[in-house]
Formats: sequence, C-alpha cells, structure tokens
Amino acid sequence: MSPVRVALVVSTYNRPGQLVKVLAGVSQQSRVPDETIIADDGSTELTRKVISKWKESTGYNATHVWQPDEGFRAAKIRNEAIRISDVDYYIFLDGDCVPHYRFVEDHIKLSEENVWVQGRRAFVEQKDVPAYFPGETNFLKWWILGRISGLPKGVRWPGFFWKSIDQETDRIISCNMGVWARDLERVNGFDEGYQGWGLEDSDLGIRLYNAGLHRKIVYGRAVIHHLNHPELSRDELSLNQLKLDQMIQKREVRCHKGLVHTSD
Repeated sequence: MSPVRVALVVSTYNRPGQLVKVLAGVSQQSRVPDETIIADDGSTELTRKVISKWKESTGYNATHVWQPDEGFRAAKIRNEAIRISDVDYYIFLDGDCVPHYRFVEDHIKLSEENVWVQGRRAFVEQKDVPAYFPGETNFLKWWILGRISGLPKGVRWPGFFWKSIDQETDRIISCNMGVWARDLERVNGFDEGYQGWGLEDSDLGIRLYNAGLHRKIVYGRAVIHHLNHPELSRDELSLNQLKLDQMIQKREVRCHKGLVHTSD
C-alpha cells in the first residue's frame, strides 16, 4: 500500500444516469483513494439522491460538495474540492467517465516528482450508453460491434507506454489527470476566471508547464471510458481562447482567481 495520500475528485453536473455508472466504477477500485470528493457544479436534487443511495448501498465514504447552478463553473467547484481535502496527490475524473478498476492504482504508480500525469480515454457511443456498465461490458466485443471506439486507449494492456512532454498544448484533458497537491498550490489551482465550457483544463496544464513540470501521457494504464452525450454550449469558447492565449503569451504560472484570489 502506497504511503501517498490520494484524493479522487469526480466532477459532475446533471448527469445522474451516467454518474451511477461512474460511481459503480469508483467503488470497484483495487486501491481505494484516501478521499473521494464528488465536485458538483449545481446539479438538481436527483444527483444528490444518486450519491446518497450509492453510499448507502456500498458503504463507500465520499464527500459531496455542491455549488449553485450559475453556468459552467467546473474550475470553481474543483478548487473547492481541493480546499476541503488534505492529501498529497489528486486524481481528477469527470462524472461521465467510467474508470477501470485499477485506475487509482495506476495513477499512483505513474506519479513522479516534477510531473503531472495525463491518461487517455475511449468513447462509448451515445446510443449504447444505457446498456454499458462497468465490470459487465466486454470492451473488445463492443469495439468489434462499433459500440465503443479508441482501442489503444480503452484497454489496460499487458504492457503500456508513455511519453514525456513539456510544452505541447494539445490533448490536455482534466477528466483523467493526476497532479501533486504541492504543484497545484504552486500554480494556484484551476483558474476560475474562465466563463462557460472550455479550456480551463488547458490553462492548468500549460501553467504547470510554465512552473517547470513535464506531462506524462500514458497509454494502456489509467484507462477510462467516456460515456458520450450531447455537447455543452460552446458560446464562450472564443473568449476563453483569448484568455488562454494571453496567459500563454505572458507565461503565467499562478492565476489570480484560483485556490486563493489575488488582485495582482
């Protein structure tokens, strides 16, 4: 058992049916995280009932943190999850991504100094999501039938490979990310200044680069299956891109509106 204290932070917003499947995957983990926090960006009462029923039926210890629904504010609720926890390492997972039963174990083994870990994801076709369930769905059979895509990324292979990157801005996703607590503190967490969906995860990854960290992109370990759904509104994406471009130009490390809010 690793001496590292680990928190699994699961972000969610009004997808109770998918969250049922994700939480089932969480409760099957070979290495139980020291803390599990469900970071809820304003879901309705139905999500609270799903979480309560899951905890009652499994005996799983998890904390549900919630904020009012005022638009897409994933950065803010993730920061709140970080603030209330006391661990060495954070693993971020989205509430529409089902983890392999060795997901947490893999992230811990992949962690190392001055590195943040980026896992990959396979995609379950939207029409097939209702029939999918962790521990029961045969990935290879579903892949052959075209019900799921991303064969290299969707299987925990006997062997695996990774590559180290220190500047690439593509493929930064916070739905499958592992970061040391001290490194999150160094960059002041997620930037809550982003409005609406998009690029707050890219922002965090690039500021981690600017702080001197490398990204370890991994295939064949830390596997998740994304449950496809209709896209969220991209109305604010152009403004978020402008904000991201300005941060990149300035090579910022710490955001002003993160774990701690500052004026300068």
